[in-house]
Amino acid sequence: MSKGHMSRPHRLYWRIWFAILATLALFALLAATAWHLTGERGAPPNITGFAELASELLPAADAPREAQQSALDLWKQRLGADFALYSADGLRIAGTQDELVALSPREGAPEHHVMTPRSGPALVLQLPDGRRLLMLRPGRPPPPGPVLTFALIALAVGVGAFPVVRRLTRRLERLQAGVTEWGGGKLSTRVPVQGHDEVAQLAQAFNESAARIEQLVDAHKTLLANASHELRSPLARIRLGVELLSSDPSPTRRAELARDIGELDQLIDEILLASRLDGGVAPEREPVDLTGIVAEECARADVPLQAETVQITGSTRLLHRLVRNLIDNARRYGGGRVGVELRSISAAAEIDVMDRGPGVTEADRERVFEPFYRAAGASEASGGIGLGLALARQIARQHRGEVHCLPRPGGGSIFRVTLPIDEPTSA
Repeated sequence: MSKGHMSRPHRLYWRIWFAILATLALFALLAATAWHLTGERGAPPNITGFAELASELLPAADAPREAQQSALDLWKQRLGADFALYSADGLRIAGTQDELVALSPREGAPEHHVMTPRSGPALVLQLPDGRRLLMLRPGRPPPPGPVLTFALIALAVGVGAFPVVRRLTRRLERLQAGVTEWGGGKLSTRVPVQGHDEVAQLAQAFNESAARIEQLVDAHKTLLANASHELRSPLARIRLGVELLSSDPSPTRRAELARDIGELDQLIDEILLASRLDGGVAPEREPVDLTGIVAEECARADVPLQAETVQITGSTRLLHRLVRNLIDNARRYGGGRVGVELRSISAAAEIDVMDRGPGVTEADRERVFEPFYRAAGASEASGGIGLGLALARQIARQHRGEVHCLPRPGGGSIFRVTLPIDEPTSA
């Protein structure tokens, strides 16, 4: 299973559903327990024999009350339980506990059933002679009343559900606070990613989007600051050239002015292209003859080429720009001795643009790909504007490839482009 698809038990709606089911199960269990403790139930079937036996052991119904009271007192002493005896018409005859004696069997109740006074469950027996005998079970604590029972149930449900709900809402609150802070201008804001559900996915997506936007904003700020600085030089030269053109309209002066205008036009074009690539504009995808592209650029610059036949999928226009920028950079800084090789290795195409210049120090091999960066010893007189290598790397990455600067044996540098070769799809 891919990372983008979570297993079902981790999804937020499943967790909420399971919490509801668990809460309902707990409620049903507590309600059944409460009903068992507080409900009024019929006695077991074999209790009739016990009622007949009790009737035989007790004094007759017409015996004096003192005799019946003495019998109950003896039963309490022998059995350790409290008893109460009522006549057929519901009048109290005798009893061993005031609260129990104060009870009266409910009219219309079954012959043998259980009552629940405050002192605990009491067994009610219908004797054959019409009298009723109440026996309080010993050693049983009195159960809570129905109101208290359901209040405890509600409390249990609330206590059980609160941590789950609070944990979910706390994560959402942190996410909301992070979005608010980020929207207020603090682009470095990130939110913690906790769990494996939709909230965690949302937090992760926010962090990735925030990082991407912060990177784009920083890149555009850097590009704008460097571009404004780089534009001053050709504009100043053009202004000076226009002023001198009136007094010295020589072909040399005109050529210099045209070169400055061309440099300005190239700078603006590369700034716009870099901005579009930074904005994530995907290149058009089409079958491309990479060998033909490299051969055309080498012929334009009069550079020798050793190439294999390689075809990839990508943008013809952008790949032309990539190869041209690398060749122009090598010609500018490579001492005039430039060579290009194209080959296919496994599932990738490699383009090596080689020169015999002073080379690039190890510390600068990554920095040369930064916009407007110039290595030590380079100057504006060389004709570079500092965007060529940065654009080459951007174009390579748009094609899922990469560009690296490597030292060349014997002196100079190798700028190696690696581009994936897409497998042809079957019809």
